[in-house]
Amino acid sequence: MTLDLPSFPTTQPESPSPAAAVALAVHHLRKSYGRGKKRFEAVRDVSLTIQAGEVLAFLGPNGAGKTTTIKMIAGLIRPDSGQVRIAGLDPHRQSRALKQVGAVLEGNRNLYWKLTALENLDYFGVLRGLPSRLARQRGLKLLEQFDLTAKRQTPVQKLSRGMQQKLAIAVALIHQPQLLLLDEPTLGLDVEAGETVKALVRQIAQSGCAILLTTHQLDVAEELSDRVAVIRQGEIIAEKPTQALIRQFSGSTYRITFEGSLSDLQKQAIAALGAVITAEQITFAGEPAQLYQLLDQLKPLPLVAVTKDQADLTQVFLKLVRGESTSPLA
Repeated sequence: MTLDLPSFPTTQPESPSPAAAVALAVHHLRKSYGRGKKRFEAVRDVSLTIQAGEVLAFLGPNGAGKTTTIKMIAGLIRPDSGQVRIAGLDPHRQSRALKQVGAVLEGNRNLYWKLTALENLDYFGVLRGLPSRLARQRGLKLLEQFDLTAKRQTPVQKLSRGMQQKLAIAVALIHQPQLLLLDEPTLGLDVEAGETVKALVRQIAQSGCAILLTTHQLDVAEELSDRVAVIRQGEIIAEKPTQALIRQFSGSTYRITFEGSLSDLQKQAIAALGAVITAEQITFAGEPAQLYQLLDQLKPLPLVAVTKDQADLTQVFLKLVRGESTSPLA
């Protein structure tokens, strides 16, 4: 399915600046609860930015400060200090900043289950300040783009889980926000529905909408995100492009699987390069340039696979939240 989503032009701040392409800018947020000895710092010093069309995965263990940070971004609670800017506007001082935000909550809590798909879009469109006629036009268009037209008169409670999730995203986009807060978009979905929702997320970002993604499904975060920010004990401990962060934790060991038997001369030459031979596999941790010399020694035996040790976001996340070294994974 190919979407023809509307573009999301960046709203100019009151004083236009080179940062106009920044959909979200968070600077040194702090939030504490309680007093005296019972005082608890939920968020200590959080700063992050998201560009238009970018997906930032905001990750952290339970109790790390994610929810508090998101509530401050959404204007639900005030920070003790620090700033939030959504398309250059302060959500705590300028209510129109919140018109630039859409949200999809885990469990489809942003839908009324007894209303039909179209009624939900009508209702939330008007609630977001759209004239009823425009809300209806956009709602019908979104239903078409999300392949839900045939279900427009179906109550939400009778839709499949995947359809509910697609509708929840459509509702969040009815007012064409510049920032989408997306929580657990594929949780509980079957494989096909999950792939459909992931494709929607990619296309929404490509249309120019910035996405702040929170999920405990780290394979989904790895697949969808352009950058990752990891929070632990109220502080951002890592923020990098997703693949750069994974490379930082990946090793440099190659594993070569082959068919057949090595001659004694081949074994000696391979061992001289520092490789270890076990059965029909060779482990090599030398310089990449030497890898080609090693492969030459294997001729004419058939190669089955040449792989390099590679971390995934789950391994990286666990290392970070446990406070382990940023050296390559063992």
